[in-house]
Amino acid sequence: MTPASASTPRARGVYLITPDDADTARLLARTAPLLAAGATWLQYRNKGADAALKRAQATALQALCAEHGVPLIINDDPLLAQAVGAAGVHLGGTDGDIGAARALLGPDAIIGASCYDQLANAERAVAAGASYVAFGAFFPTTTKVTTSRATPDLLRQSAALGVPRVAIGGLSPDNVGPILDAGADLVAVVSSVFAAADPVATQRAFLAQFP
Repeated sequence: MTPASASTPRARGVYLITPDDADTARLLARTAPLLAAGATWLQYRNKGADAALKRAQATALQALCAEHGVPLIINDDPLLAQAVGAAGVHLGGTDGDIGAARALLGPDAIIGASCYDQLANAERAVAAGASYVAFGAFFPTTTKVTTSRATPDLLRQSAALGVPRVAIGGLSPDNVGPILDAGADLVAVVSSVFAAADPVATQRAFLAQFP
């Protein structure tokens, strides 16, 4: 199995992750300008939603992403990704089997894996068919409880894996430079963009840091 599918030609840029928002219309209104401003991927994640709300929001976001040509990736739920026609799924360390997700979603799906601060996790994920690997948290974050702390050296050590490497956790335009210099292909952001006074300007500030 080739780990990186045709859908992931060394993607680079801002990987947006949605904040928990029970108001679907507001979520779409917050997200649309960011997709238009150059997001590379969008991940739908809403830890507080029930199954019906997740289905409704994912369906609406898939339509919005299609308008902007941005792949939608669903957090934790391959079946939901399949149901709404999303581009792929992101799996945490306890969220299911990468091989099973690949079998369900097909060879062109974008399948990502949280690898925390462990190179061995990334090696196993790529061997199982992951399209990209995510490391973090690089800095303290208020988005979720984290117990791992990744370092730029981990990005350098994972260069030979041959898939895009995502950095996540407390990133800002002011601190992301060394992370990009170490080899991160994408920066995954939630509150640093969505909760900013000017989300579009903040996203553009992230993009301006890419070499």
